[in-house]
Parts: sequence; structure tokens; C-alpha cells
Amino acid sequence: MNDDRLRPDDAAPVFAISVAAQLSGLHPQTLRQYDRLGLVSPSRTGGRSRLYSLRDINRLREVSQLTSVGVNLAGISRILRLESELDQLRAEVGWLRAELQRMRPRLESSQGGGQGGGQGQGGGQGPGTSIVVWRPRPADRSR
Repeated sequence: MNDDRLRPDDAAPVFAISVAAQLSGLHPQTLRQYDRLGLVSPSRTGGRSRLYSLRDINRLREVSQLTSVGVNLAGISRILRLESELDQLRAEVGWLRAELQRMRPRLESSQGGGQGGGQGQGGGQGPGTSIVVWRPRPADRSR
């Protein structure tokens, strides 16, 4: 039997605060404080009870580890925001690489199979072909 069917999705909110506290090694009041500060924001039931996912438990452990080495909660908040931004940028780079791979055959065929080394820089092959991918940045409100 495949035990993966019994394992919840990492994002599935399944753990009550008492279980999450036990799994993370933190006091339930600490979890409430982290929720108020936005460090770890669990899902809520209809009755407003907190439900934590495995992803939330891992984040609680990460916050605990950072506090144990002396990082304050404001610093942890900044670290978590930067990590999230980094994950988004990595995903975007992955998308751009896939898009480049998808476009590469068309680029090579429009440049005569990539022969001649002209690359559109006056090498006698005519104008070059460039792809510019532009996406506006969200306004940086921290400045």
C-alpha cells in the first residue's frame, strides 16, 4: 500500500494549535504571538480556531531556530519576506528559461540556423533578432 495517500498535503491545514505547538517545540502562546505578528499565519476554521499545516510547522521551526541564534522578530520578519521574494524570483527565472528554450528553435531558424556568427551585429546577415521580456515591478512601498 502507498503511504503517500495517507500523508496530508504540506499546505493542508490539519493541526490544532496544541499539536502544532508540540510538533514545533514552542508554547501555544508563542504561536499566537507569531500569528499576530504575521510570521506564521495559520488557516482558520469557521469558529476562528487556528489550523496549522506541515508548511506552517516548518516555518515555526525556522522562526524558532532564528530566535535561538539571536535574531529578533523584526529581523525574522524581514528574512522571511526576502526568502519569499527569492522563491518568487526563482520561479520567474525558471519560467523565463523555459520560455527561452521554447523560443530558441524559432530564433535559430530566423538567424539562418545560427551560422555565420553574425548574431545581428553587422555580420552581413541583416538585422538581428532580439527578445525582450518586460514585466513591470510592483511599487516598492518600503522606500
